[in-house]
Order: sequence, then C-alpha cells, then structure tokens
Amino acid sequence: MLIIRKSEDRGQADHGWLQSRFSFSFAEYHDPAHIHFGPLRVINDDYIAPGMGFGTHGHKDMEIVTYVLEGAVAHKDSLGNAGNIVPGEVQRMSAGRGIMHSEFNPNADQRTHLLQIWIIPDRMGGSASYEQKAYDASEKRGKLRLVASPDGHDGSVTIQQNARLYAGLFDGAETARYALAAGRLAYVHVARGSITVNGVALREGDAAKLSAESSVRIEGGEQAEVLLFDLPPLQ
Repeated sequence: MLIIRKSEDRGQADHGWLQSRFSFSFAEYHDPAHIHFGPLRVINDDYIAPGMGFGTHGHKDMEIVTYVLEGAVAHKDSLGNAGNIVPGEVQRMSAGRGIMHSEFNPNADQRTHLLQIWIIPDRMGGSASYEQKAYDASEKRGKLRLVASPDGHDGSVTIQQNARLYAGLFDGAETARYALAAGRLAYVHVARGSITVNGVALREGDAAKLSAESSVRIEGGEQAEVLLFDLPPLQ
C-alpha cells in the first residue's frame, strides 16, 4: 500500500524569521492522522532567515538528524560540540537523558533551508551523543547512499533505532530499486525537484508512505534529492 502525503497538506508556521512546513504533528500543529510513521516522528522543512535561529533549548529521548539543503547551520551543544553543518553533511544528535543546544544561520545574506528529522529511539534514558559526517554528491548520484543506521554501517551516522536512512540524487534516466523486507515500512520524502515512486509522481515536499510493499522504485527524476527511510513498525 502506498499513501501520498502532499506538500500543500502539511502543517505550517510563519514566525517571520522562520518559515516551517510540518509533515507530522509538531508544536501548535496537531493532526491525529499524522503523528508518526513507525518511529519516524518529525520531518520539518525549516527556512531560517540570515543571522537568525533557535536559541539554547533542550531535548531528551529522541534521535535528531539535521540535513541541510541550502546555506548552513551553526550548532553548539552542552557536550562541547560546536561548528557549522553545510549541504552534503548529516548531523546526528542522540538526546538521551538530556542535551541542550542552539542552531543559527551564520550567514548575513543567505537563508538556510534544512530538514529537521526526529526518530523515536528504541531505548530511553541513555547518554547524549553527537556525530557529523559528510557525503560527496557522487556517492548519491543515481543511487541511494546509506547515511544513518543502527550500526554505523558503510560510514553512516549511528542512530539508536532499527531504522536506516538513505539519500539519493536523481535526474533523467537515473533509477534505483530498494528491496523492503517483510513487515518493514518505507517513507520517501522529496527534498528537492520531482520524482516517481512506485509509479506515482511526487514533487518537492511530497512524501510516500509504503507498507506491505516488497520494494521501492525511484525513477523519472528531475533534479531530485530524495530521502528514503527503512523503518520498523511501531505500536
């Protein structure tokens, strides 16, 4: 079964310095039909104005992945980590028992566009930790590159959940097929451009939720950047 989540149907917020689109219930946006998909809890498209950002605030018991599409994010946290995250890099922050951090757009004349992703961990109350890795565009061109996994396989960042996140770039005749194990869920988010997933056309901001499918077929891309989540079911 494949269910489409259209970009225009998502929740949204306008704070002046921050424009957000919510694929799942978040902050003041609540939609009982879109709370989570398996352990995937949050995908927010955040557009941050130059020089603005999120002041120091806390999280706990959540795997937080930041995927920058445009500009940069200046990160600082209570573990002592500090630095910029730019396109091509993936940041993972395991909040564990608790972590404080801030995120700002360090550029004076360019907005930042990022995907903020939250995944519910498979265990609570652990130690907070941080990881950041870069993946060249050539690793994602016409294929799905593993960027997050439970065991850090193939140079991916490590998350505390039996879930895997892949990133891919597709244009023209480039295609990919991903085999989905029995009982697993797949969530495909179109970060940029347009793509066809299992024969269904998707545009930027759209997503496909797949269950009881044996594979995911990605094709027909037009300057597309795609994230694919391989997820366990979550009661």
